[in-house]
Amino acid sequence: MEHSLSPAMHNAAFRRLRIDAVYVPLRVEPATLEEAMAGVRALGIAGLNVTVPHKEAVIPLLDGLSAEARRLEAVNTIVRRGARLLGHNTDSRGFRAALEAARVDVAGRSCLVVGAGGGARAVAAALTGAGCGELTVVNRTPRRAERLRRLIRRRRGQIFRVAPWSALADGGVLGRVDIVVNCTPVGLAGQALDALAYDATTPACLFVDLVYGATPTPFLARARRVGRRTLDGLGMLLHQGALAFTLWTGRDAPLAIMAAALRRALPGSHVSLTQLGASSKQSSTAPRRRRR
Repeated sequence: MEHSLSPAMHNAAFRRLRIDAVYVPLRVEPATLEEAMAGVRALGIAGLNVTVPHKEAVIPLLDGLSAEARRLEAVNTIVRRGARLLGHNTDSRGFRAALEAARVDVAGRSCLVVGAGGGARAVAAALTGAGCGELTVVNRTPRRAERLRRLIRRRRGQIFRVAPWSALADGGVLGRVDIVVNCTPVGLAGQALDALAYDATTPACLFVDLVYGATPTPFLARARRVGRRTLDGLGMLLHQGALAFTLWTGRDAPLAIMAAALRRALPGSHVSLTQLGASSKQSSTAPRRRRR
């Protein structure tokens, strides 16, 4: 996770709230995941995030799951409660909050999700929960896409389709799509989705990438070249991180402070604090705890 900006935003939040904690990146290879989790237990680490490719593999190594993590069969946040390590998933609510912050209305829209891993599950759950009218999932392995369909709850009347990889070049499919979300990691490797016919979408189509950076990913850059609107994954990073922060600390996340830290860490980013859903006022994506 050397690409992650999570340390910047969480350490800024710890400093602001004077919490004696530090967030550090740890690179863990798949073959050593079990040893790494044993180390988490031995060191008494209070909490951690889990990123690709460990969001599913870590589940058997935990003592329990939140309802959302169990439903999506994916974990991105781990919280210590006594001697137990509990898995949570803040990605879905984080993605939905990022769309709301960017004033993207999903209700009744037709959405296309590329990928079927843990991130795609969170996105699909967010889109169906926000009331999209139609959701199409495209993945190289149809079996994983079918598994995703089984995991996602749908409202009455919502259409959920699984389409082959060739659908990314099908003008009949793309021409009716309002939002395309890339949930594959190709952007991390500096690649674009070459199979996607970007110009077959309508001019009003929004392209969203879960990957973020100081400059648009190749996926978003190609969408921009054909005049489409774009949104990167910085907002999702912020809002899922704020939810995780509250789970770890029991404190409201200082969202504006965390957003400002992200902007400082990405000085060339085109994303503004307003687009992230954070102003100069303190705010949080997490509900406030009631006073007793």
